[in-house]
Amino acid sequence: MSCRHRCPLFVALLAIATPLPALQCETGLIAAHPDDSYLDHGDGSVSDRRSGLRWKRCAEGQAWDGNACTGTASTHTWAQALALAEAASFAGFDDWRLPNLKELHSLAETCRRLPAINDTLFPDVPGGYFWSSTPHRYYAETSWVLGFADGLGGVDLRSNDNHVRLVRGD
Repeated sequence: MSCRHRCPLFVALLAIATPLPALQCETGLIAAHPDDSYLDHGDGSVSDRRSGLRWKRCAEGQAWDGNACTGTASTHTWAQALALAEAASFAGFDDWRLPNLKELHSLAETCRRLPAINDTLFPDVPGGYFWSSTPHRYYAETSWVLGFADGLGGVDLRSNDNHVRLVRGD
């Protein structure tokens, strides 16, 4: 094997010569959701250019100040999360909703963890799980959740409290 495959100096020089994207991935991995895959509307929401979904940049309970999500993200039961979404009005739209699991998982950044989301566009993501609108097929008292620490999902009792991020079609 040549030195370019094994030499730490070569790797270090390559890293210095290559500009880094705003989204930082683990070494050797490519971002699934780089910054340019989103359109920032400047109002606390961004659109995913691939899916056509518009997302609130901050979790519910937080507020967008133009640079970051401030405040403390709130947690809600599944029923409360659905009601919160139904009543939401933001950035001139009143059709916000709780994303289904596939939509929520589309935000998971596979090139890294802690957080496993593009934190340039979605800063200050709280730890813990986020509710999806997707109920579990066999267990009526549970619905699917996703954590952005690792981008992995699971199910949780609907009576438990989790975070909420709202979405709408663009």
